[in-house]
Amino acid sequence: MKLKKQPPLPRRCGVLLPVASLPSPWGIGSLGRAAREFVDFLASAGQTCWQVLPLGPTSYGDSPYQSFSAFAGNPYFIDPGVLEEEGLLLPGEAEGWDWGKDPARVDYAVIYQNRFHLLRLAFSRSNRGDPELMEFIDARKVWLEDYCLYMALKERYGGRSWQQWPDPLRLRQPKALAQAQKELEEEMAFWAFCQYHFFRQWRRIKEYANSRGIAVIGDIPIYVAMDSADVWVHGEQFQLDEDRRPTHVAGVPPDLFSATGQLWGNPLYRWDVMEADGFSWWKARMAAQGELYDIIRIDHFIGIVNYYSIPAGNETAIGGKWMPGPGDKLLAAIHESLGEQRIIAEDLGVVTAPVRRLQQRSGYPGMKVLSFAFDSGSGNPYLPHCYEKNSVVYAGTHDNQTLVGLFGRMPRKALAFARDYLNVRTNKQLPRAVIRCAMASVADTAVIQMQDWLELDDTARTNTPSTLGENWMWRLLPGQLTKDLAAEMKHLALLYGRLAPEEEQKEEP
Repeated sequence: MKLKKQPPLPRRCGVLLPVASLPSPWGIGSLGRAAREFVDFLASAGQTCWQVLPLGPTSYGDSPYQSFSAFAGNPYFIDPGVLEEEGLLLPGEAEGWDWGKDPARVDYAVIYQNRFHLLRLAFSRSNRGDPELMEFIDARKVWLEDYCLYMALKERYGGRSWQQWPDPLRLRQPKALAQAQKELEEEMAFWAFCQYHFFRQWRRIKEYANSRGIAVIGDIPIYVAMDSADVWVHGEQFQLDEDRRPTHVAGVPPDLFSATGQLWGNPLYRWDVMEADGFSWWKARMAAQGELYDIIRIDHFIGIVNYYSIPAGNETAIGGKWMPGPGDKLLAAIHESLGEQRIIAEDLGVVTAPVRRLQQRSGYPGMKVLSFAFDSGSGNPYLPHCYEKNSVVYAGTHDNQTLVGLFGRMPRKALAFARDYLNVRTNKQLPRAVIRCAMASVADTAVIQMQDWLELDDTARTNTPSTLGENWMWRLLPGQLTKDLAAEMKHLALLYGRLAPEEEQKEEP
């Protein structure tokens, strides 16, 4: 299939806020009342996009970019209030649990300890023969049964990676798999129940967002976690040896930011094997993402053109080498599975000529990040006078400092340049000036983190790359999203043509 060029996105604006960061009484953002209220806020604020982070079930480190499945949803996001409305929980039953002491932070240890107990209680009251549940299971045969068995086995073996399971299961010997399915039938039914309710609740939120004129932008990592159902089930599609151990892993080489590079550790794809079967796994994956989102951002798009291969066992990224990726062939397969749905290419970093040519052929808009714009003078490619229309501008991403944090620690020379470029007199004015600059730019889409609209410092930072223990925790507090903030956001959306007057959203229903 020949690669078809994607048309540009319409001029619009939106907010980046992870589902986990929504306020709720349940310790972590969930897909109930608070999600609907956030959609209402976006509509009242003249926004037409909501960008979220990956929605998959998280593993050690709690990163949404390291998931147990490229297809499944995170059970943490299932809203207990909705389960109560459906009679699966008794009135007030979810309130008697410890969901953490600080409503501004997710306590993942507490959530892990208690959330599944509550979900198992709801499962015990469910109708196993519900026709809608049966239809859901049947429609997702390509991944759901394997995922449920994987999670049931992970539970049996104390949460250990499948690489540490007994060899008959690690190597997926048919007799061992059949025996495990028989013994773990009830446990597998529980994990199917969780997926059913996640997808059911997410579909309702997405449909509500769409009804209010909000498109949902999703985010998918290019690679999957080693400890995932995907690698356990489809080992032949990854660079594993005969003993199902990785031979090479993903990362990026040494650069100005790191003398040893970044060793991500994700298993690499066997692109030749994937191409030989028509990229069937990727087609299934993208079709599943197309069900979740209106627009999909592909993280580390550069890896589709060429990827950095590091020998497994290396302690750093030194010693790896660049290898060719599938390029147009993969994008054509993705288009075949997605149809007219749109894609954003995360092209941050060193973009080579072949990467840029592939973007031009595909029509995928790249990313511009204003947080990177003020450290090297007027030739910096992240300054708005260097943008092309077919791009998406961010004030900052989930991996960056907040704007308040950034300008609080920026060198004096860069601060002086930023004030001059943004035409403000004080450093305190810089965060709002950056937002206005993004909204005024020619980039077709502008996305601002909620923390930056709220002018929060780095205690509200979502993630600090290459660190563990304090990431993915920040949450909105009730009352932070005010009518005055919505009015300011809507004013800028109208002022800079990101919301046409005739398209203004109606008042909250």
